[in-house]
Amino acid sequence: MLNIIKDIRADWRSPFVFLLVLTVASQLSFSVWWNLVNNFAVNTLDFTGQEIGIQQSIREIPGLLAFTVIFMLLIFKEQTFTLISLGLMGFGIAITGYFPSAIGFYATTLIMSFGFHYYETLKQSLSLQWLPKKDAPALLGKIIAVSSLVSLLIYGAIMLSWKTFDLSYEQVFLWAGVAGMALTVFAAVAFPKYKAHVEQHKKLILRKRYWLYYALTFMSGARRQIFTVFAGFLMVERFGYEVHEVAALFLLNGAINMFLAPKIGAFIGRVGERTALTCEYIGLIIVFLSYAFVTNVYVAGALYVIDHAFFAMAIAMKTYFQKIADPADIAPTSALDFTINHIAAVVIPVVFGTIWLFSPALVFIAGASMAAISLVLSRMIPRNPEPGMETVWVPTRQPQAVGAE
Repeated sequence: MLNIIKDIRADWRSPFVFLLVLTVASQLSFSVWWNLVNNFAVNTLDFTGQEIGIQQSIREIPGLLAFTVIFMLLIFKEQTFTLISLGLMGFGIAITGYFPSAIGFYATTLIMSFGFHYYETLKQSLSLQWLPKKDAPALLGKIIAVSSLVSLLIYGAIMLSWKTFDLSYEQVFLWAGVAGMALTVFAAVAFPKYKAHVEQHKKLILRKRYWLYYALTFMSGARRQIFTVFAGFLMVERFGYEVHEVAALFLLNGAINMFLAPKIGAFIGRVGERTALTCEYIGLIIVFLSYAFVTNVYVAGALYVIDHAFFAMAIAMKTYFQKIADPADIAPTSALDFTINHIAAVVIPVVFGTIWLFSPALVFIAGASMAAISLVLSRMIPRNPEPGMETVWVPTRQPQAVGAE
């Protein structure tokens, strides 16, 4: 964290610091929503796995429509639309507690999610445009570390204050959303408009030479749903975690990620994307298979923390694309890859929510299978990816590339 403070002091109005401020604003709102969502669904709305699956599928619809960002950029500058999207997410979270019905929850989820997914799409695009390739893994690791620190503070505050002050869902959702919107306004006023190094294409881009990145993105979206939807629900439904206990679990996740994320970013810079993703997917296979058969509440909590620790490895997918991409393709491809990521995400929560009613273990075994497919794909990444060297069919010491278009 000292290195991050030094970066801020060096030039607090730099694009990197701007991205940090947006990250803080996002986490102020979203960490609260994510902490409370399962308990709100179960305790207030009496949701079962099936209703949670429907709600999560609705949450992923804006992700499926993320490609529409490129059309919005015909109207708005990329930086401006990023701020608008972040504000919309805060608004959706602020009003969540005031609609305590299934339809109301679905509607506020949709509003929040449009803001969230547009913001995440644009943040990824701006990060890959603004951050130098050689420094990108380390800088993205620092951004994740700041995100984890904010989450850590939020989860700690909820854990300590939820029962102490007898807080309500309405109050906490409202405060979180307003705080996120306020910091978004600050970012809009305090920072200049940054010029893009390369003018971005204002149309959808689908290139054959990016096929491996598309495939990895699709599988990432599929297996990530197993964690985001069903691992958290497992904690609440099967093991009876209450709001403050879920906050404690998230608190531990944040503390570990705050420490690990910069190191993971540096690790990716040293060993390359192929090795980093290989480590991630082997670990996820083990974790998902363990979820399927866990019966101990403490072991389940440990698996949840380990699972979350792998999230920072996603930096490797971003930097792999940054290395192989035409610079003008970054914005349209960021929009498209969020759509690809969410094709499975829209279907899996509903389908697997029904499977959950009969066999929760089968849901996690399927997740392990998805991680195994991702592992095979990750081994096709060259040791030193670049335009013209995007994939290898068989990993060797001197891989042959599948040529670019």
